[in-house]
Amino acid sequence: MRFSWTYHDQAPIKVRTFLGNHGVTRALIIVAKYHGGDILINGKHVWTIDLMHMGDQATLVLPDEVASDNVERSDDPIDILYEDNDYLILNKPAGVASVPAHHVAVADSLVNRVKGYYQRQHYSDQVTHIATRLDKNTSGIVVFPKHHFAHAAFDQQLKQHRVVKKYQAIVSGNISVEHGLIDAAIRRDPDSFVKRQVGRDGKSSQTEYWSEKKGDRAELATVLLHTGRTHQIRVHFSYLGHPLVGDDMYGGPDWMSRQALHCSSLMFYSLFLQKEIEIVCPLPADMDNFIAQM
Repeated sequence: MRFSWTYHDQAPIKVRTFLGNHGVTRALIIVAKYHGGDILINGKHVWTIDLMHMGDQATLVLPDEVASDNVERSDDPIDILYEDNDYLILNKPAGVASVPAHHVAVADSLVNRVKGYYQRQHYSDQVTHIATRLDKNTSGIVVFPKHHFAHAAFDQQLKQHRVVKKYQAIVSGNISVEHGLIDAAIRRDPDSFVKRQVGRDGKSSQTEYWSEKKGDRAELATVLLHTGRTHQIRVHFSYLGHPLVGDDMYGGPDWMSRQALHCSSLMFYSLFLQKEIEIVCPLPADMDNFIAQM
């Protein structure tokens, strides 16, 4: 895979600085230099300390990524919301894990399904990078970068809080305000390997929410995460006294067979297309039906 850029300024610049300005990480440079790729200026091999001048074209050559034999293939279906040369974005159904688990008899996570899809499409890059994950019983948007560079670019935006990801949740009871911010640190529950809880010695966590539709016993809220802690939305609404419907781990009523949480929209910048990409994912039938009767 090749990525090329032209230098337009007058002052000379080192190749590594120019590539870094275009999102190329040190790890990618190492792959290009030592693991089957290359770095070219005007079609000729160069070192990263060499200088570029106005009009020079830099090309980053990355080798094809070979799939791991440790990841099993699944030919179960995937629901594609968006796909280009760099990103595959799926709608994950509730009940399907994002990544493989060691204790299951049949490997049926999204990662396994995407591996099967890549092989059926005969893509040159076969590694199933996953950039966002959802709990097994949460539905909605999951992002699969289709190569190492796309993964690095997306991760950088996550670290800079430039990825805007919103959820829709059905919470029990009625929240007293139409718009609020839950600012409460989250830590691991000392009595559980999986469960989390609010605690002063936890990691800083902020969840913003807007009330969308109220019912007699529950309401629909739109949620924006300002941090990305494990189970953050579930923990914060339980702490607020309004656990998610169906979330038995955090005290939610059993009015649905899973926690009523759905990743409904995502916006990020594509370094490769030079534009914002916005994905919207409608509510699944189980949440839609509950809201209609709420």
